[in-house]
Amino acid sequence: MTQVRARRHAITRDDIMPMAEYGRVRSDRRRALVAVKRHRRLSVGPYATFYFENFETMWSQVHEMLFIERGGEQQIADELGAYNPLIPKGRELVATLMFEIDDPLRRKALLDRLGGVENTLWLEFEGQRVQGVPEADMDRTNAAGKASSVQFVHFPFTDGQVALFTRPGIRVVVGIDHEQYPHMTVMPEMVRAALAEDFD
Repeated sequence: MTQVRARRHAITRDDIMPMAEYGRVRSDRRRALVAVKRHRRLSVGPYATFYFENFETMWSQVHEMLFIERGGEQQIADELGAYNPLIPKGRELVATLMFEIDDPLRRKALLDRLGGVENTLWLEFEGQRVQGVPEADMDRTNAAGKASSVQFVHFPFTDGQVALFTRPGIRVVVGIDHEQYPHMTVMPEMVRAALAEDFD
């Protein structure tokens, strides 16, 4: 994997490896991805974890889905359509937010109270607040008010906010304002530095 990939904004058909070839390098690719992801995750409160996506994480996700499901050309088109929107487009950060509770009863009890949580996510730095925007065309809260355990969120930045966020050492706070899950945490500098590479 190369740093060039991290700044690309979409996976194309030409980026897809033949599955036989991918199978030969799969273990090496997955080990390399661990290093990429190490500074792209952030826990907020006891159960929520943000996994910030980029070209490399989505390239790996697409290949894993194709390798496991073996759906051929039609599946390739479907996976690209599903995962390309989660690659940052140069003036945003994109995260998969997961509520991770091993006990299914406790997990259900929390998610039943978290309807609308996808609209309560934010980043703050230097007096600037970047409000999270849920992934379009994905309803992550059902009619009964239950939230999905997996949420997809975009954080759109202005040019000025990019300039601030990419300044080394700046203090960034990540928060969730939902009344049933009001938590925030300071983003470690290693995470901020890694995410700064997502901007053009």
